[in-house]
Amino acid sequence: MPTITTLIWIAVVLLLVGVYLSWTAGRLDRLHARIDAARAALDAQLLRRASIAQELATAGVLDPASSMVLYQAAHDARSAEEEQREVAESELTQALRAVFEEGEQVAAVRAAPGGEEATGELAASVRRVPMARRFHNDAVRAARALRRHRKVRWFRLAGHAPFPLAFEMDDEPPAPLAERDGNGGRTTQG
Repeated sequence: MPTITTLIWIAVVLLLVGVYLSWTAGRLDRLHARIDAARAALDAQLLRRASIAQELATAGVLDPASSMVLYQAAHDARSAEEEQREVAESELTQALRAVFEEGEQVAAVRAAPGGEEATGELAASVRRVPMARRFHNDAVRAARALRRHRKVRWFRLAGHAPFPLAFEMDDEPPAPLAERDGNGGRTTQG
């Protein structure tokens, strides 16, 4: 009789371990899906920022040198291979800061026909990129932490999914664009 009781306990323990491992694998799968969704959102924000920058560069409201710098950086960011994407996006950020760090360029764009809307779109996009990158990197950090556990490695719960990588880039927006509040291009005082 003790062997049947022992076998029952072993079966119960194995069942509980199996349920726990299945739950952990499901959690890891959900984290990978969250990373994919966050990466898609980040890619969309980066593409939107580059598109708006290219539109502004070709609108004829910036001086020729600023237009060329901004256009080239936006073009490079949009067409960069995946391995060079972080560098190209950082260079676009630096070009945006170089062109729009002084309030005169922002005022010149705003004064042009349709410039208020274009400036608002650019300001919104340069504020959304750091948030999208932060969401992506937080998901990556959570998945990495779970994948480092021994149980995940020993039982190969991650399957063949690649190890998640954070997206590291310079995303500090130009001060005149970061201060915009969306109320017609005016900053709030207070």
